[in-house]
Parts: sequence; C-alpha cells; structure tokens
Amino acid sequence: MNDKLQEIREKVLLKLKDVKSLDDAKSIKVEYLGKKGALTEILRGLGSVAAEERPKIGKMVNEVRADLEEKLNTRLAELEKRKLADKLAKEKVDITMPGRKPQEGHLHPVILTLREMKKIFMRMGFEVEEGPEIENDYFNFEALNLPKDHPARDMQDTFYVTDEYLLRTQTSGVQARAMQSREPNTPIRMICPGTVYRNDYDATHSPMFHQVEGLVVDKNISLADLKGTLETFCKEMFGSSVKIRLRPSFFPFTEPSAEVDISCVMCGGKGCKVCKNSGWLEILGSGMVHPNVLKMSGYDPDKMSGFAFGMGVERIAMLKYGIDDLRLFFENDLRFIRQFK
Repeated sequence: MNDKLQEIREKVLLKLKDVKSLDDAKSIKVEYLGKKGALTEILRGLGSVAAEERPKIGKMVNEVRADLEEKLNTRLAELEKRKLADKLAKEKVDITMPGRKPQEGHLHPVILTLREMKKIFMRMGFEVEEGPEIENDYFNFEALNLPKDHPARDMQDTFYVTDEYLLRTQTSGVQARAMQSREPNTPIRMICPGTVYRNDYDATHSPMFHQVEGLVVDKNISLADLKGTLETFCKEMFGSSVKIRLRPSFFPFTEPSAEVDISCVMCGGKGCKVCKNSGWLEILGSGMVHPNVLKMSGYDPDKMSGFAFGMGVERIAMLKYGIDDLRLFFENDLRFIRQFK
C-alpha cells in the first residue's frame, strides 16, 4: 500500500511540475483529491482491509493527502497570481491618455414635433389630458356618435383585443372621458396627445402613429373660434407667412365638419409636386362638436357649444422637416435620426 501511495504522490508532483494553466491544476486536484479521486477511493476501500491494518493505512493515506493538498494549493495560488498579472497587463490603462467622450443621444423627430405642438397649445391655455391606449368600444366609438354598425366605422380598420376592447383608433375617447368626468356644462379647453393604432401600412400610413386631438367646450363657442385657434397653431408651427383654409367635410362627431389645409410649406403656395401643384396641403380634420356628443357626455347643447380637431404628429413632422416617407420614423436608422440632433 505504501508503494501505491508513493506512486500516486510522484504522479501528482510530476504533473504539477509541468502544469501551465489554473484549470489544469484544478483538474489534477479533482482527479486525486476529489470525491471520486484516487486517494478517496483508497480510503473507501479500507473496509476490506484487516482491522489491525486499518489505522496504519489510514494514517499513511492522510499524510500523503495532506502533503499533496499543501503542494496543490501552493501551485494553485501561484497560477492564480500569474493569471491576474496577465489580465492586468492586458487591461492596462494609460491614465494620461485623453478620455473618450460618450456619445450624446437626442430626441426623435416625432417627439420633438409633439413637444412643440404641446407647447403651442399650452401657451393658448389648453390643458393636456391622457387616456388608455386599450380603449373600450363605447368611448372609442359610441360616445363619439358612432353607434354599432355605423358605416363610418369602416373608415378605420381596427385592431380588436376582444369584442368590447380595442387598440384605440383615435385619442377622441379621451375627450369623452374628460367631459363625463366633470360636472355637466363645465367649460373645457384641452388637447389629448397619444399613440393610436390602425391597420394601415404604406408611405403615408403606419399601423402605429401619434395624434394630437383638441376640444374646447364653453358658452358661445363658434366656428370663428375654431379657425382662429388653428390659424394661430399653424403660424406658430410653420411660420407667420402660412395661410389656412377650411373645406367642408364629414365626421360623425362634428357638425359642421371641415378639413384644414395650409399653404404648401415647400413652395409657399405657388404649386409643386409635394402639393400636386395645388398650393395647399391637408393637415387635419376639425368641426363643431355634434349635439349628440354633447348630450351623451352630460352637456346641454342648447347652452354649450364647442369645437374639436385632430391631427397626426407624423404628418406635421413630415411637413415641418420635408420628409416624404412616414416609414422612416420607425425604421430606427441612425443615419436618418441623427439629422435632427
């Protein structure tokens, strides 16, 4: 047994002499001193040795084990020290070198445009209201004079979550929520910016986009107030030389309704390919709040009147920055986004 133990000891010492890596040294330790190692197997086999021989053999095994553990731990410490030294040498930093300036981020053009729109309306005394993006059918349609099976619903290809809930197609539901949360006939002057969803995707449409809708309700509100408000906004956003015009249109929640055009920001109204030589660009829809919408939200249309409008933030950004494809906003191409730093 003594010869076998000495043979194991010599093998371990020989391997330690040639070992180069920390992992190899750990493998040697496991091979000979681990739970299934050579010395451990000898200790487990003592049961088959004569009782009078067990103490003597056990003592010999423990002495060899202690000696090898000491030498293995010493070698492991040397290799760990060398590994750390190599790592420090490779990762050495010259603290006298100038530092690397971190890259600065900046806001996305849609967010830049949205912030500017908010500021313009807030300067005119509008409050900012927000609401849920997963809306129920009542607030998204019915409270806006769009009952079940109304043909105007076909104008919006909708993402339904259930039969009753959907990804909102417009932020108008926030207007209905705001009116119904207040005392009847309380004056309101608000905008509701946010994300909306429709099943469209091409150069001028996206399945997810942003809207800013506005609502003013008070006594003696007229179409002149609507035009004055929108004209002020357009001049603030696109410059004092811009002109606006209102064209008759149809929206279920306003009556009368109007599409709003601005003089082309590319050619100044002279006519170009952007405005299709008309000199005008459509930017938003608007109108006087329909009496039915007022009634459903607890307002008396005989005492109160109001106007509403809605516009796509991406549409405004496209006109402001001269962008011809809506999809560029969502492709995350840094070459595009960095132009707006």
